[in-house]
Order: sequence, then C-alpha cells, then structure tokens
Amino acid sequence: MGKWMVVGYGMSQEDVSGAYAIEIVGLGKSYGGRAVLKRLDISMDWGQILVVFGANGSGKSTLIKLLSTLSRPTDGEIRVAGMAMKDNSRAIRRNIGVVMHQPLLYDNLTGRENLRFHGKMFSLDNLDKRIETAASLVGMAGFLDRRLGFLSHGLQKRLSMARAILHDPPILLLDEPETGLDQEALGFLQDLMVSNSGRQRTVVMTTHSLERGLAIGNRIAILAGGRIVYDEPRNAIDEVKVRAAYSNFTGANL
Repeated sequence: MGKWMVVGYGMSQEDVSGAYAIEIVGLGKSYGGRAVLKRLDISMDWGQILVVFGANGSGKSTLIKLLSTLSRPTDGEIRVAGMAMKDNSRAIRRNIGVVMHQPLLYDNLTGRENLRFHGKMFSLDNLDKRIETAASLVGMAGFLDRRLGFLSHGLQKRLSMARAILHDPPILLLDEPETGLDQEALGFLQDLMVSNSGRQRTVVMTTHSLERGLAIGNRIAILAGGRIVYDEPRNAIDEVKVRAAYSNFTGANL
C-alpha cells in the first residue's frame, strides 16, 4: 500500500502507512425497513480511483453519503485512513472532499465568502491563496465575488468542486459530479484527482457516463440490488465487457 499523511483533529499530520484509504466491512443501510445497501465489503488502497456504475435507486448516492459522514450506516463499519467512522467522523471530514448532486452552498453568500466559510471551519492557513488556487483550477476565478444565488447551476457546481479540494484532502467522494457541467468544466474533473503536492488522490466516483468512468477510473464496479456485483481493475476490462456486465446484472443498458 502507499503512504499518506492524513490530518487529525488538531490539524497535525499522521502517518497511515499500512492502513487502507477506505475500508468497508458488512455495510448496510435501510430506510423505513427497506434495505438500500446490503453487506458491502470494499477495501481501497491509496491512489485508487473507484468508479461505481449503477441504475437510479441502486444505492450509489447512499454509498457516497455514508462515506462522507452525511448519513450513518444501519449495519457494518467504515474505516477511513485506518480511523473508524463511528468514533472519528470529525477527523475523517478533514481528510475527504465531497461533491454531491446539489452544491450544498449558501445562496446569500458570494463564492469567495462560501469558500472562506469552509476554510475557516478547517482552520486553514494561507486561506486567500488557497481560495484563488482552487477557484482557478475549476475556472471560477472570475466569479468569486458574485452572490451564489445569481450563478447558474453549472457555476455553482464548479464552486462545490473548488470547495471539495480547498483543504487539499487525500480522498475525494464524487456523486455523479458531471451532472450540470459544461464541456469545459468536465475537463476540470481530471485535475481534481491530483493533490497540491502532485500525489494521486484516492477517489470514489459514481456516474452514469461509461466513457468518462472508464477514462478516469483505475477500478470499475457495478452496484445492483444493494450489492457490489462486479469489481474489476480497469486494465483487465474494456467497454464491451462493462456494458455486458451491466446489462447482465441490472437488466438495463449503460
């Protein structure tokens, strides 16, 4: 496994060599008695980019919410950088960046104010420089001083991407990040995968785009019926194999 220096509660760095970036054991999630995820087991080494395909309602967004501490599992355990989520959710949030369907930003604040608020939550140093760097990376430098409520959904999504990398996390969680983005912004997605130090981030990304998923991921999975039914390294498969597997397990076309 690789080595990452992760940030703990007091922003000190901790060597986590020997620990998986993400480890999921027996993970289950139910809503109102309906099981959405059923005993998932996933281990990810540092630097892996896991792309998860699945039909609507398959549990993709639920998986991202659980990994990002936005929801709690019904069963099982999640460990991030060797830390059990149930006991270390605050420390884990310092080490993950999240892009969801909705930007989850404040409409009455400007882009700069939104990013500054996020940065102060993490007590980041050199915050103004970090904001400019992150905004430039996603093509938002010219929109930072506009109030979010007056920006298009696509620009809001770009700002959520900037927020996700503002604290330079080693792990990114992306829930269909391409939704609402134009072609220029789609090109920025690849840049998010690399940290400020040039290291490959660990990424879990859900998507409906086979072409983009195969271009970005080095590990491909299919989620169906609340379970991971297909999990292969990218270099062992091609588009034809993934389409056939998706059709076989979901009864639909990708």
